[in-house]
Amino acid sequence: MTAGRLDVWLWSVRIFKTRSLANKEVSGGHVRLNGLPVKPAHVVKPGDVVTVREPGWERRFEVVQVITKRVGAPIAATCYVDHSPPRPAYLSAPVARRDRGAGRPTKKDRRDIDRLRGRDAHEHPGWFPGGDGD
Repeated sequence: MTAGRLDVWLWSVRIFKTRSLANKEVSGGHVRLNGLPVKPAHVVKPGDVVTVREPGWERRFEVVQVITKRVGAPIAATCYVDHSPPRPAYLSAPVARRDRGAGRPTKKDRRDIDRLRGRDAHEHPGWFPGGDGD
């Protein structure tokens, strides 16, 4: 196939989890084709450049092959060339996790979690431990 719908292609190559999500993102202006805002039904063909905006990051894909059926990840990766810059480090921050059944975090644990999230008691003058600002 040499041409197909943009939202179907985005879903087929696994850039979006569902076709309706791809449709919504294109309609919302978060996806551009060759630098221009388009509608979900716009025709995509090999050689086109698709730009997908995510919070804090812009991904760029060059269309190599147009497919209309969802395929496995290894096959989907052959349908485009990813020209995206590396994912910013601040988007890959570690997540605070606790063992299931470990109980309520201690005060030290809560401070460590706040520090990990980038919050500090000194930055929040109205905050005090055990108050309503927790």
